[in-house]
Amino acid sequence: MIQAQAELQAALAAVVAQLAPDAGLNPQFENPKQAAHGDLAITAAMQLAKPLRSNPRAVGEQLKAALEAQPAFQRWVEALEIAGPGFLNLRLKASAKQAIVAEVLAGGEAFGRQPANGRKLMVEFVSANPTGPLHVGHARQGALGDSLCHLFETQGYDVLREFYYNDAGVQIATLATSTHCRIKGLKPGDAGWPESAYNGDYIADIAVDFLAKKTVKADDREFTASGDPDDLDGIRQFAVAYLRHEQDLDLQAFGVQFDSYYLESSLYTSGRVDDTVAKLQASGKTYEQDGALWLKSTDYGDDKDRVMRKSDGNYTYFLPDVAYHIAKFERGYTTCINCQGTDHHGTIARVRAGLQAVNLGIPQGFPSYVLNTMVRVVRDGAEVKISKRAGSYVTLRDLIEWTSRDAVRFFLISRKADTEFTFDIDLALKQNDENPVFYVQYAHARICSVLAQGADKGLSPAGADLSRLVAPAEQALMKKLAEYPGMLAGAAASLAPHDVAFYLRDLAAAFHSYYAAERFLVEDTGLAQARLALLAATRQVLRNALALLGVSAPESMGREAPTESA
Repeated sequence: MIQAQAELQAALAAVVAQLAPDAGLNPQFENPKQAAHGDLAITAAMQLAKPLRSNPRAVGEQLKAALEAQPAFQRWVEALEIAGPGFLNLRLKASAKQAIVAEVLAGGEAFGRQPANGRKLMVEFVSANPTGPLHVGHARQGALGDSLCHLFETQGYDVLREFYYNDAGVQIATLATSTHCRIKGLKPGDAGWPESAYNGDYIADIAVDFLAKKTVKADDREFTASGDPDDLDGIRQFAVAYLRHEQDLDLQAFGVQFDSYYLESSLYTSGRVDDTVAKLQASGKTYEQDGALWLKSTDYGDDKDRVMRKSDGNYTYFLPDVAYHIAKFERGYTTCINCQGTDHHGTIARVRAGLQAVNLGIPQGFPSYVLNTMVRVVRDGAEVKISKRAGSYVTLRDLIEWTSRDAVRFFLISRKADTEFTFDIDLALKQNDENPVFYVQYAHARICSVLAQGADKGLSPAGADLSRLVAPAEQALMKKLAEYPGMLAGAAASLAPHDVAFYLRDLAAAFHSYYAAERFLVEDTGLAQARLALLAATRQVLRNALALLGVSAPESMGREAPTESA
């Protein structure tokens, strides 16, 4: 069906270009709102009406006649009907739909993937300062960022996953102070315990290991504790390495790996921050007022100018962000995506303004942002707010331990990033159709069971006569399989990995409907093999899409598919 759609798309473009060569139109097929209207729809008549100076219905008739004369339409289209003010509805021949089965099986794990396009893409996500365990907001960013990376890899991009954090700011000083207090024997609630200190049990764990002179190793650093209670700098470095190691363990449990780590402190030690200020001043986009240095960010659409350097000489937090993104651009990444919390919304305009003001040719709208809301966690009908380990919030590790990695990743990607989301622990543990990840994984396991039963009977999908696949449920399932490559392209273009989760539920629903409507291991060997081929193709697409979300595709689950009698 992929080949059929490609040939039909080329024929449609050629006909429209012939009818209105100067209109510059790029007509696309659409999916009809109702299945009864056909398999594909064309709305080009409405676009052509003005350049052709005719009403859409008349243009539709003209377009219909021209398309019916095209070899591709003659080969793949059963019927082409005009409706309403000029809509054209296509009904594809059965052979066009059946072809998708062979296309999926031939593509295997690569089905839906595009060839390398030579373009580089950086996705920055999680980027948590090492001051405590990763919380559920970081978990949502991890699921979003990693799924986006997988999506763009299917579209041919060379993707780099980057983790950016500060190892020397005020929060890190608070971490060192908190650990130092624990080393001295203080604990939360004691006289002398700083009000701003971190109160989680993990601070006590860091203190114990520091006194024990342990060595901790993270993906980007390693440090051995001196054990000296007065070594405040050593305490700071050990605590940072300790928590970076803890973050690595969390991310490993979550199935997320990074290619690169970037330190905010390096922007200062390398001189990048000062160099950025110099570039902005040289561009004429700064001015002094009230002892502070301001950026003329209103020149680039911001609602007001922004302070870059305060009167006390310290830089505001958005200035290193500008320097960091200049570094991204100079490293060859002209396309960058940042996955961050919605609390970063206010920084977008000023960072982009700074990037435009340095006159380095950085594209407008660089970088792109995917902003996510925080996650509420509910258990036994009540909100869970506190983790003993963290002291004040639910951690990523809590979610995984309470449910599973698969549940956490699927649930956190199953809604648009900027919509509120409630993670229901009880729902994530259910083994029934109410649980969306179970519903999808069970479809995969059911197919594996049927294919195994077929193999025991000597039946194989190989070489099946796909023309036997004519039942309505089969047609619906094949149509859904054919949507997969287009769904991937659209999800990447829209920065919408949740589309993959939506697609998986729809595909699983189409399969479960097929399972309820037909038997597979029938006495007619030819029909049985054709149906097993369709199941094998469905299993492949389920597996491919689940992998994009970092979710496993189990071959068996708590509820097994019943054995079919031949």
